[in-house]
Amino acid sequence: MTAVTKVMATLTASAAVLAGGGAVALTAAQAAPATSAACSTNWGVKAKVVTRAEGPGTARASGVRAGIHGCFDRLVIDLGRGAEPGYRVRYVAKVHAEGSGKAIALPGHAALQITLTDHAAAKFSKTGHVLAPVAGFHVLRKVVAAGSFEGYTAIGVGVRAKLPFRVEWLKGPGHRSRLIIDIARN
Repeated sequence: MTAVTKVMATLTASAAVLAGGGAVALTAAQAAPATSAACSTNWGVKAKVVTRAEGPGTARASGVRAGIHGCFDRLVIDLGRGAEPGYRVRYVAKVHAEGSGKAIALPGHAALQITLTDHAAAKFSKTGHVLAPVAGFHVLRKVVAAGSFEGYTAIGVGVRAKLPFRVEWLKGPGHRSRLIIDIARN
């Protein structure tokens, strides 16, 4: 029986127990992805950069959230109403605060710096302030504000190791948008 079949059998059995009024708890092994072969995370570790040709962005970063998925840990940067700013996401030797250039200490064996460009502003500009709790995550070690200065807003991410990542924009809900950064477990 494959790992996927085992998980499906467990879920089917769980549904039957719940239907009968019982309670069920999945172990971490049952809730985890079947195998690393099931995860297509060949995204690479090179910088991902987008500049906006239509003019400066006006959307304000309003929050950062983190989540655990089967094959990766995810960061979501919520942006308010307005034109989307550009971005630069890359591994760096040390994350430096916007404006002061002060190095920000982060746990983990790698540091990812996320920079919103094109006049991006943020409600969370205090350097070093924790933006999203990530205790117990597989890849993420710490997510902090790295300040805003002259149209640039930065976020520092402590990562377990230099792992493949991808970046994408999602529109919605409404006139809002989100910048998504997925960092692979392997």
